[in-house]
Amino acid sequence: MATVACPFCYHKINQSRLAYRCLGRGVPGGKQTCTKQDNVQRQATIGVRELSYPTFEVEAKGLLGTPKEAACTTCGGITGRRACPVCHSPLSATFRTSRSPMVGVVGGKGAGKSVYLSVLYHELRTSVRRRFQADIGLAGDQQGSLGSAQDWLKDYEDQLFEHGKLLRGTESAPAGRRAPVVVEWRQPRRRLGVESLMTTVLSFYDAAGEDLSSDDRVHDQAYLGISDGLILLLDPWQLPHAAKRIEVPARAAGAAPPLQVLRKVTDQLRTSHGVPSKRLKVPVAVVFAKMDAFFPVLGSNHPLMSNPPALAGYDEVTGQDTHEHVKALLDEYGADDIDAHLAVSYTNYRYFAVSALGAPPDYGADTVNERGVQPFRVEEPLLWLLNRLGVLDRTRA
Repeated sequence: MATVACPFCYHKINQSRLAYRCLGRGVPGGKQTCTKQDNVQRQATIGVRELSYPTFEVEAKGLLGTPKEAACTTCGGITGRRACPVCHSPLSATFRTSRSPMVGVVGGKGAGKSVYLSVLYHELRTSVRRRFQADIGLAGDQQGSLGSAQDWLKDYEDQLFEHGKLLRGTESAPAGRRAPVVVEWRQPRRRLGVESLMTTVLSFYDAAGEDLSSDDRVHDQAYLGISDGLILLLDPWQLPHAAKRIEVPARAAGAAPPLQVLRKVTDQLRTSHGVPSKRLKVPVAVVFAKMDAFFPVLGSNHPLMSNPPALAGYDEVTGQDTHEHVKALLDEYGADDIDAHLAVSYTNYRYFAVSALGAPPDYGADTVNERGVQPFRVEEPLLWLLNRLGVLDRTRA
Protein backbone atom coordinates (compact mmCIF):
# COMPACT_ATOMS: atom_id res chain seq x y z
CA MET A 1 0.00 0.00 0.00
CA ALA A 2 1.06 3.57 -0.62
CA THR A 3 1.97 6.25 1.84
CA VAL A 4 -0.38 9.16 1.21
CA ALA A 5 -1.46 12.32 2.96
CA CYS A 6 -4.48 12.17 5.21
CA PRO A 7 -7.17 14.29 3.50
CA PHE A 8 -8.00 15.95 6.84
CA CYS A 9 -4.69 16.69 8.60
CA TYR A 10 -2.22 16.31 5.68
CA HIS A 11 0.18 14.10 7.64
CA LYS A 12 1.65 11.22 5.66
CA ILE A 13 0.04 7.91 6.61
CA ASN A 14 0.32 4.33 5.35
CA GLN A 15 -2.91 3.18 3.70
CA SER A 16 -2.31 -0.39 4.91
CA ARG A 17 -1.80 0.63 8.54
CA LEU A 18 -4.73 2.84 9.40
CA ALA A 19 -6.12 3.21 12.90
CA TYR A 20 -9.56 1.99 14.01
CA ARG A 21 -12.46 3.75 15.69
CA CYS A 22 -14.55 1.83 18.22
CA LEU A 23 -18.28 1.54 17.47
CA GLY A 24 -19.25 1.63 21.16
CA ARG A 25 -21.02 -1.74 21.09
CA GLY A 26 -18.71 -3.81 23.27
CA VAL A 27 -19.05 -7.61 23.07
CA PRO A 28 -22.15 -9.73 23.83
CA GLY A 29 -22.20 -10.43 27.57
CA GLY A 30 -19.20 -8.16 28.12
CA LYS A 31 -18.88 -6.07 31.25
CA GLN A 32 -17.46 -2.94 29.57
CA THR A 33 -18.76 -0.68 26.82
CA CYS A 34 -16.87 2.35 25.55
CA THR A 35 -18.40 5.79 25.97
CA LYS A 36 -17.79 8.90 23.93
CA GLN A 37 -15.06 11.24 25.18
CA ASP A 38 -13.45 14.46 23.98
CA ASN A 39 -11.13 13.61 21.13
CA VAL A 40 -8.19 15.72 22.26
CA GLN A 41 -5.98 14.55 19.39
CA ARG A 42 -8.42 15.65 16.72
CA GLN A 43 -8.89 19.06 18.24
CA ALA A 44 -5.14 19.57 18.52
CA THR A 45 -4.39 18.60 14.92
CA ILE A 46 -7.25 20.07 12.85
CA GLY A 47 -9.18 22.19 15.33
CA VAL A 48 -12.31 19.99 15.36
CA ARG A 49 -13.87 19.39 18.75
CA GLU A 50 -16.03 16.29 19.05
CA LEU A 51 -17.11 13.52 21.37
CA SER A 52 -16.14 10.16 19.94
CA TYR A 53 -15.49 6.55 20.81
CA PRO A 54 -11.81 5.61 21.26
CA THR A 55 -9.44 5.53 18.31
CA PHE A 56 -6.80 2.83 18.54
CA GLU A 57 -4.13 1.05 16.53
CA VAL A 58 -3.15 -2.61 16.24
CA GLU A 59 0.08 -4.22 15.13
CA ALA A 60 0.44 -4.75 11.39
CA LYS A 61 0.90 -8.26 10.04
CA GLY A 62 3.92 -7.92 7.78
CA LEU A 63 3.36 -6.70 4.24
CA LEU A 64 -0.39 -7.32 4.51
CA GLY A 65 -0.74 -4.48 6.97
CA THR A 66 -3.56 -4.37 9.48
CA PRO A 67 -6.72 -6.53 9.15
CA LYS A 68 -10.07 -5.23 7.90
CA GLU A 69 -11.50 -5.49 11.41
CA ALA A 70 -10.01 -5.41 14.89
CA ALA A 71 -11.11 -5.70 18.51
CA CYS A 72 -11.24 -2.46 20.47
CA THR A 73 -8.37 -2.40 22.95
CA THR A 74 -10.74 -1.02 25.61
CA CYS A 75 -14.05 -2.88 25.30
CA GLY A 76 -13.18 -5.71 22.93
CA GLY A 77 -15.91 -4.83 20.42
CA ILE A 78 -15.18 -5.59 16.77
CA THR A 79 -14.94 -2.62 14.43
CA GLY A 80 -14.02 -2.08 10.81
CA ARG A 81 -14.32 1.71 10.95
CA ARG A 82 -10.95 3.14 9.95
CA ALA A 83 -9.42 6.44 11.04
CA CYS A 84 -6.30 8.50 10.54
CA PRO A 85 -3.71 7.49 13.17
CA VAL A 86 -2.57 11.12 13.49
CA CYS A 87 -5.74 13.25 13.62
CA HIS A 88 -8.26 10.47 14.40
CA SER A 89 -10.63 11.65 11.64
CA PRO A 90 -12.84 8.78 10.37
CA LEU A 91 -11.97 7.64 6.85
CA SER A 92 -14.26 6.15 4.21
CA ALA A 93 -14.37 2.43 3.56
CA THR A 94 -12.65 2.95 0.20
CA PHE A 95 -9.75 5.05 1.47
CA ARG A 96 -7.39 2.05 1.78
CA THR A 97 -7.40 1.58 -1.99
CA SER A 98 -8.29 5.05 -3.27
CA ARG A 99 -6.22 7.69 -4.93
CA SER A 100 -5.92 10.60 -2.52
CA PRO A 101 -4.46 13.68 -4.21
CA MET A 102 -4.27 16.83 -2.13
CA VAL A 103 -5.44 19.97 -3.92
CA GLY A 104 -4.64 23.26 -2.23
CA VAL A 105 -6.84 26.28 -3.00
CA VAL A 106 -4.76 29.37 -2.31
CA GLY A 107 -4.83 33.06 -3.10
CA GLY A 108 -4.58 36.52 -1.63
CA LYS A 109 -7.26 38.33 0.33
CA GLY A 110 -10.26 39.14 -1.85
CA ALA A 111 -9.38 36.66 -4.59
CA GLY A 112 -12.73 34.90 -4.11
CA LYS A 113 -11.55 31.51 -2.83
CA SER A 114 -14.59 30.65 -0.69
CA VAL A 115 -17.03 31.58 -3.46
CA TYR A 116 -14.96 29.67 -6.01
CA LEU A 117 -14.75 26.54 -3.85
CA SER A 118 -18.48 26.59 -3.08
CA VAL A 119 -19.43 26.97 -6.74
CA LEU A 120 -16.84 24.37 -7.79
CA TYR A 121 -18.41 21.81 -5.46
CA HIS A 122 -21.88 22.66 -6.79
CA GLU A 123 -20.63 22.03 -10.33
CA LEU A 124 -18.90 18.80 -9.29
CA ARG A 125 -22.06 17.29 -7.87
CA THR A 126 -24.27 18.47 -10.76
CA SER A 127 -22.86 19.01 -14.26
CA VAL A 128 -19.47 17.36 -13.73
CA ARG A 129 -21.07 14.32 -12.09
CA ARG A 130 -23.33 13.81 -15.09
CA ARG A 131 -20.53 14.49 -17.55
CA PHE A 132 -18.28 11.76 -16.11
CA GLN A 133 -21.09 9.42 -14.95
CA ALA A 134 -19.58 9.69 -11.48
CA ASP A 135 -20.78 9.65 -7.90
CA ILE A 136 -19.43 12.81 -6.26
CA GLY A 137 -20.17 14.02 -2.74
CA LEU A 138 -18.75 15.37 0.49
CA ALA A 139 -16.83 12.83 2.59
CA GLY A 140 -16.24 12.73 6.33
CA ASP A 141 -18.16 14.03 9.32
CA GLN A 142 -16.68 17.55 9.31
CA GLN A 143 -16.36 20.09 6.50
CA GLY A 144 -14.38 23.30 6.69
CA SER A 145 -14.51 23.29 10.53
CA LEU A 146 -18.23 24.12 10.33
CA GLY A 147 -19.68 20.77 11.35
CA SER A 148 -21.43 18.20 9.17
CA ALA A 149 -21.62 18.17 5.38
CA GLN A 150 -25.12 19.61 5.61
CA ASP A 151 -23.86 22.44 7.83
CA TRP A 152 -21.23 23.33 5.22
CA LEU A 153 -23.75 23.24 2.38
CA LYS A 154 -26.11 25.47 4.37
CA ASP A 155 -23.44 28.05 5.20
CA TYR A 156 -21.82 28.14 1.78
CA GLU A 157 -23.56 26.62 -1.24
CA ASP A 158 -27.10 27.40 -0.10
CA GLN A 159 -26.19 31.01 0.68
CA LEU A 160 -25.14 31.53 -2.92
CA PHE A 161 -27.58 29.40 -4.90
CA GLU A 162 -30.69 29.46 -2.72
CA HIS A 163 -30.48 32.86 -1.02
CA GLY A 164 -28.33 34.82 -3.47
CA LYS A 165 -26.06 36.10 -0.69
CA LEU A 166 -22.34 36.72 -1.07
CA LEU A 167 -20.10 34.81 1.33
CA ARG A 168 -18.14 36.33 4.14
CA GLY A 169 -14.36 36.16 3.91
CA THR A 170 -12.55 33.13 5.30
CA GLU A 171 -11.16 33.82 8.75
CA SER A 172 -7.53 33.04 9.49
CA ALA A 173 -7.12 29.54 10.92
CA PRO A 174 -6.12 29.46 14.62
CA ALA A 175 -2.54 28.12 14.81
CA GLY A 176 -2.89 27.06 11.16
CA ARG A 177 -5.59 24.47 11.98
CA ARG A 178 -8.80 24.18 9.96
CA ALA A 179 -10.66 21.14 8.70
CA PRO A 180 -10.62 21.06 4.90
CA VAL A 181 -13.51 20.36 2.55
CA VAL A 182 -13.16 16.72 1.48
CA VAL A 183 -14.86 15.35 -1.63
CA GLU A 184 -15.06 11.72 -2.75
CA TRP A 185 -15.23 11.06 -6.50
CA ARG A 186 -16.25 7.54 -7.63
CA GLN A 187 -16.60 6.48 -11.24
CA PRO A 188 -16.31 3.31 -13.35
CA ARG A 189 -13.06 2.99 -15.27
CA ARG A 190 -12.15 0.35 -17.85
CA ARG A 191 -8.59 -0.88 -18.23
CA LEU A 192 -7.60 -3.86 -20.44
CA GLY A 193 -11.24 -4.76 -20.88
CA VAL A 194 -11.93 -4.94 -17.16
CA GLU A 195 -14.20 -2.40 -15.47
CA SER A 196 -13.49 -1.34 -11.90
CA LEU A 197 -14.72 1.37 -9.57
CA MET A 198 -12.15 4.13 -9.22
CA THR A 199 -12.32 6.25 -6.07
CA THR A 200 -10.49 9.53 -5.64
CA VAL A 201 -10.49 11.55 -2.43
CA LEU A 202 -10.02 15.27 -3.05
CA SER A 203 -9.14 17.52 -0.14
CA PHE A 204 -9.54 21.28 -0.56
CA TYR A 205 -8.02 23.59 2.02
CA ASP A 206 -9.49 27.10 1.83
CA ALA A 207 -6.77 29.33 3.27
CA ALA A 208 -7.69 32.83 4.42
CA GLY A 209 -6.11 35.57 2.34
CA GLU A 210 -4.55 36.93 5.53
CA ASP A 211 -2.63 33.66 5.86
CA LEU A 212 -0.64 34.71 2.79
CA SER A 213 -0.07 38.27 3.95
CA SER A 214 3.22 37.62 5.71
CA ASP A 215 6.07 35.14 5.50
CA ASP A 216 5.33 33.81 9.00
CA ARG A 217 1.73 32.96 8.17
CA VAL A 218 2.59 31.43 4.80
CA HIS A 219 5.09 29.10 6.42
CA ASP A 220 2.41 27.96 8.90
CA GLN A 221 0.34 26.50 6.07
CA ALA A 222 1.55 22.89 5.96
CA TYR A 223 -0.91 21.94 3.20
CA LEU A 224 1.14 23.91 0.68
CA GLY A 225 4.04 21.51 1.03
CA ILE A 226 1.96 18.32 1.00
CA SER A 227 -0.39 19.25 -1.87
CA ASP A 228 -0.08 17.23 -5.08
CA GLY A 229 -1.46 20.16 -7.03
CA LEU A 230 -2.45 23.77 -6.38
CA ILE A 231 -5.30 25.95 -7.57
CA LEU A 232 -3.83 29.42 -7.17
CA LEU A 233 -6.46 32.12 -7.44
CA LEU A 234 -5.15 35.54 -8.45
CA ASP A 235 -7.21 38.72 -8.48
CA PRO A 236 -7.26 40.22 -12.00
CA TRP A 237 -8.57 43.49 -10.56
CA GLN A 238 -5.08 44.05 -9.13
CA LEU A 239 -3.28 43.84 -12.48
CA PRO A 240 -1.40 47.11 -13.17
CA HIS A 241 -3.64 48.39 -15.99
CA ALA A 242 -6.95 46.89 -14.83
CA ALA A 243 -8.26 50.07 -13.22
CA LYS A 244 -7.95 51.83 -16.59
CA ARG A 245 -10.20 49.29 -18.30
CA ILE A 246 -12.78 48.15 -15.73
CA GLU A 247 -14.57 49.53 -12.70
CA VAL A 248 -12.76 48.12 -9.65
CA PRO A 249 -14.96 47.95 -6.51
CA ALA A 250 -13.85 50.09 -3.58
CA ARG A 251 -13.60 47.01 -1.33
CA ALA A 252 -10.75 45.74 -3.53
CA ALA A 253 -8.48 48.60 -2.51
CA GLY A 254 -5.36 47.56 -0.65
CA ALA A 255 -5.39 43.91 -1.77
CA ALA A 256 -2.01 42.33 -2.41
CA PRO A 257 -0.77 42.39 -6.02
CA PRO A 258 -0.91 38.96 -7.72
CA LEU A 259 2.86 38.74 -8.13
CA GLN A 260 3.38 39.31 -4.40
CA VAL A 261 1.02 36.46 -3.52
CA LEU A 262 2.63 34.23 -6.12
CA ARG A 263 6.15 34.85 -4.81
CA LYS A 264 5.16 33.98 -1.22
CA VAL A 265 3.57 30.72 -2.33
CA THR A 266 6.63 29.84 -4.41
CA ASP A 267 8.98 30.53 -1.50
CA GLN A 268 6.97 28.21 0.76
CA LEU A 269 6.92 25.46 -1.85
CA ARG A 270 10.67 25.72 -2.34
CA THR A 271 11.20 25.41 1.41
CA SER A 272 8.80 22.52 1.98
CA HIS A 273 9.93 20.54 -1.07
CA GLY A 274 13.62 21.23 -0.52
CA VAL A 275 14.03 22.71 -3.99
CA PRO A 276 15.94 25.98 -3.57
CA SER A 277 17.22 26.45 -7.11
CA LYS A 278 15.43 24.15 -9.58
CA ARG A 279 11.96 24.44 -11.07
CA LEU A 280 9.18 23.09 -8.87
CA LYS A 281 7.38 20.02 -10.23
CA VAL A 282 4.07 20.46 -8.41
CA PRO A 283 1.43 21.36 -11.05
CA VAL A 284 -0.13 24.76 -10.50
CA ALA A 285 -3.42 25.91 -12.03
CA VAL A 286 -3.10 29.70 -12.11
CA VAL A 287 -6.68 30.91 -12.03
CA PHE A 288 -7.75 34.47 -12.71
CA ALA A 289 -11.12 34.59 -10.97
CA LYS A 290 -13.88 37.20 -11.09
CA MET A 291 -13.36 37.55 -14.84
CA ASP A 292 -16.99 38.61 -15.26
CA ALA A 293 -15.79 42.18 -14.66
CA PHE A 294 -13.81 41.88 -17.92
CA PHE A 295 -16.58 40.36 -20.05
CA PRO A 296 -17.69 43.72 -21.54
CA VAL A 297 -14.07 44.60 -22.36
CA LEU A 298 -13.31 41.24 -23.96
CA GLY A 299 -16.49 41.12 -26.03
CA SER A 300 -18.63 38.10 -26.82
CA ASN A 301 -16.38 36.96 -29.70
CA HIS A 302 -13.20 36.71 -27.64
CA PRO A 303 -11.91 33.09 -27.41
CA LEU A 304 -11.94 33.25 -23.60
CA MET A 305 -15.69 33.83 -23.67
CA SER A 306 -16.51 30.44 -25.19
CA ASN A 307 -17.23 27.33 -23.13
CA PRO A 308 -15.28 24.19 -24.09
CA PRO A 309 -17.21 21.07 -25.13
CA ALA A 310 -18.40 18.94 -22.21
CA LEU A 311 -16.26 15.88 -22.95
CA ALA A 312 -15.57 12.99 -20.57
CA GLY A 313 -11.99 14.09 -20.01
CA TYR A 314 -9.83 17.18 -19.93
CA ASP A 315 -9.94 19.13 -23.20
CA GLU A 316 -6.25 19.69 -23.93
CA VAL A 317 -6.72 21.74 -27.10
CA THR A 318 -9.06 24.24 -25.45
CA GLY A 319 -6.83 24.31 -22.37
CA GLN A 320 -3.71 25.24 -24.34
CA ASP A 321 -5.64 27.87 -26.27
CA THR A 322 -6.96 29.41 -23.03
CA HIS A 323 -3.45 29.44 -21.58
CA GLU A 324 -2.06 31.41 -24.50
CA HIS A 325 -4.89 33.94 -24.51
CA VAL A 326 -4.54 34.61 -20.77
CA LYS A 327 -0.81 35.00 -21.24
CA ALA A 328 -1.50 37.59 -23.93
CA LEU A 329 -3.85 39.45 -21.55
CA LEU A 330 -1.08 39.58 -18.94
CA ASP A 331 1.14 41.33 -21.47
CA GLU A 332 -1.68 43.71 -22.38
CA TYR A 333 -2.36 44.58 -18.73
CA GLY A 334 1.28 45.15 -17.79
CA ALA A 335 1.66 41.89 -15.84
CA ASP A 336 4.10 39.88 -17.94
CA ASP A 337 6.29 39.62 -14.82
CA ILE A 338 3.81 37.00 -13.52
CA ASP A 339 4.57 34.75 -16.46
CA ALA A 340 8.30 35.38 -16.12
CA HIS A 341 8.18 34.22 -12.49
CA LEU A 342 6.14 31.11 -13.32
CA ALA A 343 8.33 30.17 -16.26
CA VAL A 344 11.53 30.07 -14.19
CA SER A 345 9.89 28.59 -11.07
CA TYR A 346 7.59 25.78 -12.29
CA THR A 347 7.80 22.98 -14.83
CA ASN A 348 4.04 22.53 -15.03
CA TYR A 349 1.61 25.44 -14.86
CA ARG A 350 -1.41 26.56 -16.82
CA TYR A 351 -3.57 29.69 -16.92
CA PHE A 352 -7.34 29.73 -16.53
CA ALA A 353 -9.94 32.51 -16.72
CA VAL A 354 -13.08 31.77 -14.70
CA SER A 355 -16.03 33.40 -13.02
CA ALA A 356 -17.72 31.59 -10.15
CA LEU A 357 -20.75 33.91 -10.22
CA GLY A 358 -20.88 34.49 -13.97
CA ALA A 359 -21.94 38.14 -13.61
CA PRO A 360 -20.93 41.08 -11.39
CA PRO A 361 -22.72 40.95 -8.01
CA ASP A 362 -24.22 43.86 -6.09
CA TYR A 363 -21.42 44.59 -3.62
CA GLY A 364 -23.45 47.23 -1.85
CA ALA A 365 -26.19 44.75 -0.96
CA ASP A 366 -23.83 41.74 -0.80
CA THR A 367 -26.03 39.80 -3.23
CA VAL A 368 -25.36 37.92 -6.45
CA ASN A 369 -26.64 39.15 -9.79
CA GLU A 370 -30.43 39.16 -10.12
CA ARG A 371 -30.14 36.36 -12.70
CA GLY A 372 -28.57 34.10 -10.08
CA VAL A 373 -25.27 32.23 -10.03
CA GLN A 374 -24.08 31.32 -13.53
CA PRO A 375 -20.76 29.45 -13.18
CA PHE A 376 -18.30 30.06 -16.01
CA ARG A 377 -15.56 27.44 -16.59
CA VAL A 378 -14.94 26.91 -12.86
CA GLU A 379 -14.27 23.16 -13.14
CA GLU A 380 -11.47 23.41 -15.73
CA PRO A 381 -8.56 24.02 -13.31
CA LEU A 382 -9.46 20.94 -11.27
CA LEU A 383 -9.95 18.74 -14.34
CA TRP A 384 -6.53 19.81 -15.61
CA LEU A 385 -4.92 18.94 -12.28
CA LEU A 386 -6.66 15.57 -12.12
CA ASN A 387 -5.40 14.84 -15.62
CA ARG A 388 -1.85 15.75 -14.62
CA LEU A 389 -2.16 13.53 -11.54
CA GLY A 390 -3.29 10.55 -13.61
CA VAL A 391 -6.87 10.48 -12.36
CA LEU A 392 -8.64 11.67 -15.53
CA ASP A 393 -7.89 11.08 -19.20
CA ARG A 394 -7.30 13.90 -21.61
CA THR A 395 -8.96 14.34 -24.96
CA ARG A 396 -7.93 16.24 -28.06
CA ALA A 397 -11.22 15.76 -29.85
